[in-house]
Amino acid sequence: MIVGTVTGTLHSTINHPFYDARKLLVVEREDEAGRPTGSYVVAVDVVDAGIGERVLVSEEGNAARQIFEAPLGPVRSVIVGIVDAVRGD
Repeated sequence: MIVGTVTGTLHSTINHPFYDARKLLVVEREDEAGRPTGSYVVAVDVVDAGIGERVLVSEEGNAARQIFEAPLGPVRSVIVGIVDAVRGD
């Protein structure tokens, strides 16, 4: 899992049917201190996140396919939560 900030949306005119009617967001990864790393991931959004929000992204394909109940779905990254706060307790 990673924490990152949504920086944009991705739109495609030609794609696998799995992605029809699904929102794809560009998420910039953060390091342990919450600073942007400059790397990013494209993830399917299931929590209705928006640009500028901090999110939790699962990058494990099997977990993503279970979320969508699609055993053969071509998916690896999915936004599974919106981050309200990070505590270092």
